[in-house]
Order: sequence, then C-alpha cells, then structure tokens
Amino acid sequence: MKPQNLTDVSEFLLQGLSDDPDMQPLLFGLFLSMYLVTVLGNLLIILAVSSNSHLHTPMYFFLSNLSLTDVSFSTTTIPKMLVNLQTHSKSITYAGCLTQLTFFSLFAFLESLLLTVMAYDRLVAICHPLHYLVIMNPRFYGLLVLVSFSISLLTSLLHCLMVSQLTFCEDVEVPHFFCELSQLLNLSCSDTFINNILTYFIGAILGGVPLSGIIYSYTQITSSILRVSSSDGKYKAFSTCGSHLSVVCLFYGTGLGMVISYDRYASVTYTVVTPMLNPFIYSLRNKGIKCALWRIISRIYLPEQS
Repeated sequence: MKPQNLTDVSEFLLQGLSDDPDMQPLLFGLFLSMYLVTVLGNLLIILAVSSNSHLHTPMYFFLSNLSLTDVSFSTTTIPKMLVNLQTHSKSITYAGCLTQLTFFSLFAFLESLLLTVMAYDRLVAICHPLHYLVIMNPRFYGLLVLVSFSISLLTSLLHCLMVSQLTFCEDVEVPHFFCELSQLLNLSCSDTFINNILTYFIGAILGGVPLSGIIYSYTQITSSILRVSSSDGKYKAFSTCGSHLSVVCLFYGTGLGMVISYDRYASVTYTVVTPMLNPFIYSLRNKGIKCALWRIISRIYLPEQS
C-alpha cells in the first residue's frame, strides 16, 4: 500500500464495537444510558462535596477532582461513539483523532496519579493522625493535584507529538471505537520501534510507579491498623480506605486487562464502566457522601422540610 504523510490524511475510520445494523440502536441506547449515569453520578459527588462544609477536607477535595476526571475521561470517547452510531458513520477527522488521543491519555494518567495521591492522603491520616492537618494543608494538597495534572498533560502531549510524526498507509481503519495509541502505531507505515519503546517506558513509569506508591501506602496503613488494639478502631480505619481500595482495584484491573488483551470490548470496561461505577462505590461506602447527597435530595423534593 502506498504510504502517505499524516498531514495528507483527512480522516480515520473507527470500526466501533459491531458492524451489525440491528445492533446499532441497542448499542446507542446502552452507551447513552451509561454515559448519562456517569455524568450525573460524578456531578452529584462534586455537588455534594462543594455544598457541604464538613466535606471540605483533603480526602473529599481529591474525590471531587477524581469525579471531574471520570466525567472528562468518559466524555473523551463516548459522545463521538454515540454520534457515529446515530449517523451510521465511522469517520473521525485527523484533528479529532489527535485531540481524542491527547485527552484520553491526559485523563487516564491523571486518574492514576490522583488515586496515588488519595492513597498518600489515607497514609498520612491513619499513620500520622496528629500531623495530618499540618501535612495536608490546602496549599500542599492543591499542589499535589496541580503537579499530577501537569505531568499528565506533558505526557499526553508527548503521545500526540509521537503520532503526529508518523506516516500512514492509505487504509487507516482503526480496529477500535476510539483513537487508541497502540492501534495507531500498528497502522503506521513508519518504523515505530522507538515509539513503542517510549510508549512502554511511559506506561511503566506512569502506571507502575503510582501503583507501587499505592501498594506501599496500603502496606504501611495495614501495619499501622494491625497495631490498633480495639476492633472498632480497626474497623473504622479500614472503612475509610475501603472505597478507595475498591476503585484502585477496578481501575488498575480493567486497565491491565485492556493492555494485555488489546481487545476493544475489554476497553469498554476501562473507559466506560469504571467511571460509571466509581460514584456508586464512594456513595454506598461513604457515610459523609451519603449524608450530603441525602441533604441535596431533600432540598429538591422536600423543600419545606430542609
């Protein structure tokens, strides 16, 4: 096939999840519902945290940023897929593909780093409770989020730069429902050896290092909790970590499954299901969030009693 420079490529074709016309309305309804649940659930978490002064703490500040990241993460891929399903089109412009790739990388790496920061927050709260407010002051935890965002942004721009330097053959049909980096590298007619090495290196650093930090944090947390004499104290300490640990397992488990399998269906769990489930995990297992959400619902439906 004749190579052509990327600047001459006007669009890519996304294969999506199914070519069966009868499946298109079902997929559209399913993913629209999941997207709306994701947006509503995460925005409710943000609203609950911002409207309740008792939740203006580092843990809930990180949680609201995680919810915003989840909404953005889903918005990167699902709306375009819904448009293609509704219009029976597979196309995405070159600029649109690069934009989607950039923002997908940005929010994926940002979520990984935020989960690490949240693990560190729990480490300080449980292992150093007397110094918690001194260590986790507003300036410091704001800086943690800013640094996490900056690292994620620089990495995503590097991914975008790598793809922009590639040449492609005439057939640019992406076997996925969004512009995923590894699939674009496979489609390239260029020598992608350096790109693949760089991609694996970045993935190992921004995936492995945060995960190692989370494991270290929970090792220290577990060691500290086991030294607590009362069973009530142990339960209370573990309960503050349960939601976060569940989200970590879900995020890294589905992410690892996507990387290993390179399967577009495994990617659905990582890109769609995980952001949708996170608000349920935190709201069902967190008393503070449940109380704040109940107050919001009461104000809406029972204004005379609020």
